[in-house]
Amino acid sequence: MTLTNQEQREVVVVGSGLAGLTAALRAESLGHSVTLVTKGALDESNSRWAQGGIAAAVFDDDSVALHVTDTLAAGAGLSIRRAVEVLCADGAVRIDDLVRWGVDFDRDGADWSRGLEAAHSRPRVLHADGDATGKAIVLALIERLGHTTVRVIENAFVLDLVVARVQPAGARSAAGTRVVGVDLLVAGSELRIRGDAVVLATGGAGQLYEFTTNPAGATGDGLAAAWRAGARVDDLEFYQFHPTALAVPGSFLISEAVRGEGAVLLDAGGRRFMAGVDPRAELAPRDIVARGIAAQMAAQAGLPVHLDATALGRATLERRFPTITAATRAAGLDWSVDPIPVTPAAHYFMGGVTTDIDGRTSIPGLYAVGEVASTGVHGANRLASNSLLEAAVFGWRAIEAIGGDDLGDASTLEGARPEPVARDGATGASRGILRSDLQRVMWEHVGVTRSEQGLRKAEKWLAEATVEVPQDRLGGGDSVDRTDRTDRTDRTDRFDLVTANLLDVARLVVAGALAREESRGAHFRIDFPYPSTEFAHPLSWAREVPQHAHR
Repeated sequence: MTLTNQEQREVVVVGSGLAGLTAALRAESLGHSVTLVTKGALDESNSRWAQGGIAAAVFDDDSVALHVTDTLAAGAGLSIRRAVEVLCADGAVRIDDLVRWGVDFDRDGADWSRGLEAAHSRPRVLHADGDATGKAIVLALIERLGHTTVRVIENAFVLDLVVARVQPAGARSAAGTRVVGVDLLVAGSELRIRGDAVVLATGGAGQLYEFTTNPAGATGDGLAAAWRAGARVDDLEFYQFHPTALAVPGSFLISEAVRGEGAVLLDAGGRRFMAGVDPRAELAPRDIVARGIAAQMAAQAGLPVHLDATALGRATLERRFPTITAATRAAGLDWSVDPIPVTPAAHYFMGGVTTDIDGRTSIPGLYAVGEVASTGVHGANRLASNSLLEAAVFGWRAIEAIGGDDLGDASTLEGARPEPVARDGATGASRGILRSDLQRVMWEHVGVTRSEQGLRKAEKWLAEATVEVPQDRLGGGDSVDRTDRTDRTDRTDRFDLVTANLLDVARLVVAGALAREESRGAHFRIDFPYPSTEFAHPLSWAREVPQHAHR
């Protein structure tokens, strides 16, 4: 297709969830040359595991204004209204695009079936294949991708972004740099992909925590790389803990939609307890339900609470929630007969790389979309089923922006990796950290509830933590040949590279949680249990320098 009022670009998309796939498909349709890079197989992403659905105001008894109101209320005063308005207004159009790309949403007769989830004032959540919405969407878009010219590189680990020094070209320029590509580790060798624009769509970092609903690949690699390159990040203290994960090894997600259909939470004595926490009971916002469950578990010596869905009946559970039904059976449970044990688990990163409503970051040439981005739509607490919508909306908008932005020609610029991050005591001489130790520390001290005492313990542990990663893998200088592929044959353990990224992200989360001396949304400090007007704005960071940013 010939571009109209846009420059043709070399676009590198990093990530193959809904945000990345949307960006790649839209970019290719506009005539850009697109390379899609993904950490694992093409169909591996957080999006694939999304159960509940995708929220959109597409029904006659709903409106964009109502969706905006619900989203702002859930965000606890930190959502940016303009970003929320864009999300909700563009959402209906993006639903049509998903259908055009082959997504088959479940129907109730002639109309789309829809569910009610916590903190929504209307049933507006579309779903596909019952409770396998994310999988259905991702597979449909991958099928579509197979009929395009998009170049796909699988099993590629992001080492760093490639940055170039340029003359500052406006207020958005970050220290006279711009992103001109990405360095990858592929099959033991380093590969540099140059691009006029790099779109990060790398998802979240649930593997920071001992208990998470996220897959193993959710390790914050894109966020860590962007921060090392100097991109501004914000709201990193806001990590959403889903209230209901199956309390068995693996922490399988039990969708919000189950409570939307009428399931209730019970204490160890078989009594409902959420009505005493919030008048909305089980349908209160996620942060409130998660804290209510955590408090109840503490009151009953750590025993899990139970989710009772038996009133829905076997037929409804098997039809509406086939994935969860299969998971409970695999765990030896029959949730049509007995309540099932549940516990909160790390689920979604509200914060991320700071962007505007078109995915632009603080560094020219770098865009961020989906969970890795902080667009301002979620604020202190994400509204249920807004994540897939955000991925589709902003994945599309970023590509529209790329074609019109004055990026220049990246191929003429010398590129290098950022200087390595200063790590206290991290000389590479010791492999003295285990991933499980990090996850335990984060869960215990930086989890559903926090305090200065606990956060200081986590801060101290992180300051002393080291991981052995060769210094050339940590960035600094032009460590990769200017040719596309080097002849390196050494195979650095990806596990250590990932752990180094998790350490970088963990330190940022702890710093943000210490700086925010209040409780708001998903960030709850027992030593500052109430919101404060002093902190009614994002906390923004660039490398190691904290700054208060009013957007």
